[in-house]
Amino acid sequence: MYKYIQNWLCRGLVPAVLLVAGAVVAAREMTTDRPDGTESPFTVPPGRVQLELDFAAFSRDREAGTRVTEWQVAPFNLRFGVSRNFELGLLAAPHVAATERPPASPRVRHAGCGDLTLRAKWNGAGNDDAVAVAWGLMADLKLPTASDGLGNGRVEGALILPLAFELGGGWSGGAMTGVEWIRPAAGVNRAVWVNTLVVGRDLTETVGGFLELTSAVGDGAHVATFNFGLTRSLGPDLQLDAGVNVGLSRSAPDLLLFAGLSRRF
Repeated sequence: MYKYIQNWLCRGLVPAVLLVAGAVVAAREMTTDRPDGTESPFTVPPGRVQLELDFAAFSRDREAGTRVTEWQVAPFNLRFGVSRNFELGLLAAPHVAATERPPASPRVRHAGCGDLTLRAKWNGAGNDDAVAVAWGLMADLKLPTASDGLGNGRVEGALILPLAFELGGGWSGGAMTGVEWIRPAAGVNRAVWVNTLVVGRDLTETVGGFLELTSAVGDGAHVATFNFGLTRSLGPDLQLDAGVNVGLSRSAPDLLLFAGLSRRF
């Protein structure tokens, strides 16, 4: 009798459960951590890989008479689905070119690679079930791999709580709160409190738009931005996007322009 039950479980029930679970994961809609600054609480399905990158990003800032411009080419977030509710990520900037133009001095230019960030994300609710508020937890570890003049040469980290929710009327929302541990100078450790709020909606069957506010306090003056952009779906596993970030506070970059894509494999 025991062997009969064991045989039934192995040949019937267990494959059926695995088939249903696999179908649920396979049917999970692709969600991205870009193009807004609010990270998503959803994870990549196990066994899948998702690449999210900027074709290029350009930022401009002016402070105390010094103009700073920066180009980033193909900065990316590579996400690996490890289990049903857990993923690992790798964030890198292969090429960064920054130029400073002081008012009465020759310009200074630095070029090379940026810092490398390792990420772990866990989804607490909402991956495959309809919930009022989807949420997750993320941990980042920044490694000082940037070329000279493009980073502070120090290990830093962050702990983030991302949220997603429906607002009705075709609108969806997201929010994020977190703490970043930074080391702006030798022997100095500071905690920066980061908060974001984003709303978005589908404009057509394949085009969507978003509006976002971001805030960061704890390292000098308050940094605040207003961000907006568009997404264009080209299928269940491919999305194009473009956006603009505008500085609302004096300490924020004046302008950031970007365009990129997300592709799930």
